[in-house]
Amino acid sequence: MRVSAGILLFRKNTRGLEFFLIHPGGPLFAKKDFGVWSVPKGEFDQDETPLDAAIREFEEEVGTRVDGQFIELDPIIQKGGKKVLCWALEGDLDPSTLHSNTFEMEWPPKSGKKQHFVEVDRGEWFNYQDACKAIKDRQIPLLDQLITIIG
Repeated sequence: MRVSAGILLFRKNTRGLEFFLIHPGGPLFAKKDFGVWSVPKGEFDQDETPLDAAIREFEEEVGTRVDGQFIELDPIIQKGGKKVLCWALEGDLDPSTLHSNTFEMEWPPKSGKKQHFVEVDRGEWFNYQDACKAIKDRQIPLLDQLITIIG
């Protein structure tokens, strides 16, 4: 089973509780919006702890290193069978400062041409209702767990 680790960044302000989610980069997601956003996460190997991997992945995908009081959430299983380990963290960041790593893929398909794309093309703060529309549906329980934990 493939396993990813991620960070669900959240903040409380005058508008209530908000969640920071990322939109996948690359041509496959360019015209997709609802149901494709995610917590910043990624796969890891046995050389690092899941929490260290989550912190590293957040920095690689968002460009900001996070630290603080991490709240461990119960794992979820995504549609493709991947297990996601996740920690919530209270914090704040400006989405306009997002700077993601890149990946290479053949594009257009079967063209023989390799192109580089950002792994994450944008990040945004969402309230609960909007987050539930934007995020992959199997990740909604992460939002629900956090709400239960922090009241």
